[in-house]
Amino acid sequence: MTIGLRVDVDTFRGTRVGVPNLLGLFARRQIQASFFFSVGPDNMGRHLWRLARPAFLMKMLRTKAPGLYGWDILLRGTLWPGPVIGERLADVIRAARDAGHEIGLHAWDHHRWQMGLDKMNATDIRESLRRGVDLITNILRAPPTCSAVPGWKCNDQVLIEKEEFPFLYNSDCRGMSVFLPLVNGTPLATPQIPVALPTYDEVVGRNGIDTAGFNEYMLSLIQPNQLNTLTIHAEVEGISCLAMFEEFVTLAQHRGCRFAPFGLLLDSKKPYPHAERVHKTIPGREGWVSCQAMP
Repeated sequence: MTIGLRVDVDTFRGTRVGVPNLLGLFARRQIQASFFFSVGPDNMGRHLWRLARPAFLMKMLRTKAPGLYGWDILLRGTLWPGPVIGERLADVIRAARDAGHEIGLHAWDHHRWQMGLDKMNATDIRESLRRGVDLITNILRAPPTCSAVPGWKCNDQVLIEKEEFPFLYNSDCRGMSVFLPLVNGTPLATPQIPVALPTYDEVVGRNGIDTAGFNEYMLSLIQPNQLNTLTIHAEVEGISCLAMFEEFVTLAQHRGCRFAPFGLLLDSKKPYPHAERVHKTIPGREGWVSCQAMP
């Protein structure tokens, strides 16, 4: 079985510490993955204002966020503008490319996108994408080959704007199969590779599943003849949960699973189904996420 492996890199600390940790693990285990980088200002600490929302507060308590993420992530950008990640840590992004991993755009400003997409117009969306693409292009001397929006916050205007960029695929949705998204009844040219498996923060602390039982639970979800696409985070599996994730890799490989970048899941010889994109809620995650509409 193939597990499509995607690494979301949201923050300065995740880039500086988590990415090198994961690159070392992947080199030891001969794994290739897709890295999606946030490259603009790290203002993730501004999420603390969401503590006024009961669902977000419960998530922070359930996942024991200060120990999971670290206070430097939780407070980054709260009192002053956060550092521009791609300018300060370009060498880390190049190291991921040089190790043979697929490089994609996650966001220019992760916090602004995740919290403010509903207020962004077409120009705002286009400019945010362009700034991220331009910085990665300057770092790598080549444009990113794919993209994945923060928090699966995507709407039809985002998909329309992304058609103007040289992405081979996007991963903006949750779902169960590679598909061409429909906008106003018309399929777009760029396929979506959705994420099918839950993330750590959606699972731990719910339904009796703790960190000790997390790996076996995730392995139980990986089945043949289905899309097994997994998102990990440089801030979590790359730092505080690195040992747990390495154990997951060991268990998965012993059971015959292989890990691959999302791009290797594409098959140009196979026609992709068309599907609408809808907003849904997912257990363990606050607010709506973009999902593949199932027939």
